[in-house]
Amino acid sequence: MNDRERMRSVFAEDADLYDRCRPGYPAQLFDVLTAAVGEGARVLEIGCGTGQATVPLAARGFAVTALEPGEELAEIARRHLADYVSARVVVAAFEEWPLPRVGFDLVVAATSFHWLDPAVRMVKAADALRSRGALALVSTHHIAGGSDEFFAQVQQCYERFDPHIEPGQRLPVADEVPEDPAEFHRSARFSPPEFHRYEWEARYTTDQYLGLLMTYSGHRVMSSPARDRLLDCIGQRIDGDHGGVITKRYLTQLALAKRFG
Repeated sequence: MNDRERMRSVFAEDADLYDRCRPGYPAQLFDVLTAAVGEGARVLEIGCGTGQATVPLAARGFAVTALEPGEELAEIARRHLADYVSARVVVAAFEEWPLPRVGFDLVVAATSFHWLDPAVRMVKAADALRSRGALALVSTHHIAGGSDEFFAQVQQCYERFDPHIEPGQRLPVADEVPEDPAEFHRSARFSPPEFHRYEWEARYTTDQYLGLLMTYSGHRVMSSPARDRLLDCIGQRIDGDHGGVITKRYLTQLALAKRFG
């Protein structure tokens, strides 16, 4: 197992925590997808987790096949999708899953595409689509805003306990998060992507925020002593300086492109 495979495997270590703490996606994003391919379209979702994007897709009438390599994550996703007969969850890694003969109208990867093998992901995503089908890549970015003072303070906790953190890091503003079409262009399989960007905020209590951090691969692979000290430092900042509640600002970006041919 290489480092990328190890990092993506840790999400299944506590599926219930992942389900409780991971945020969803703005509703407008799913409206764009519906307009792009139409209601009732056949959708392949790559790396569905516990269904943060799968449930909204199914609720909009898509026929969804969702791939998830973690059995525990997939089981929770199935429970969330119990009322949607047109949705199914398959325990499989996208790179290894045999594609059906009939192509999909839409392939969706919500905060998962960067975990796939770069040598495979664009080619196989194109192969999974029918002619002029669409690929939707969704990424989520933590940006400046919300409880800015807290996030500036907490940098000190990371510099103290996480040796991989570079000193003086700061959160980008939304305009500093690039729209990057390079991988689409290099693949020569897709039209130039159109980008849709949504800024939004979420409030977290101390326990909620520490739980969220424990769904991130970088935190999960830290040594237990260092991670415990880091989380204790962060928790003390939230409780002592911010009344036990902080606000995190997000940028969700959708890149949507049509398959050539």
